[in-house]
Amino acid sequence: MSFFKSIRTGVVALLLAVMLVTTTACGSTLQAERPNALPSTSAYSQLERGDTAAGQTYGDWVVATARGIISDAYVRDNDKLGVVISPEVRPSEVRTLAKSLLQGFHKNFPNRDVSVLVYAPDKELILTADYDNTSNQVVYR
Repeated sequence: MSFFKSIRTGVVALLLAVMLVTTTACGSTLQAERPNALPSTSAYSQLERGDTAAGQTYGDWVVATARGIISDAYVRDNDKLGVVISPEVRPSEVRTLAKSLLQGFHKNFPNRDVSVLVYAPDKELILTADYDNTSNQVVYR
């Protein structure tokens, strides 16, 4: 009986050691590959296009309905819409696109000053359109 008990204790200890070694090794390998990476959770992915549920939905909608004109979009604080345009957008079309986006954005987030930031495909800011809710004026920078 003592013989079987010592074998069982040895097997349990061996399995525990293998589990500890493989768990630690996998965790450190992942950390070594991506030391500053954020965990990919559903909460983090919702911040990609918007920091609120309404912003997330609107950012997703902008990209989905843009038909390739806009490659990425984000909404922050429900008053800033940032879009990355595709290379197919001509420079002469940027201001018209910003105005159209600004009108739609204000319609979805009314009674507030809103801004649309247009970025080139290389992520450089090329135009900012600000809508002043009190004066109903658009200012381009």
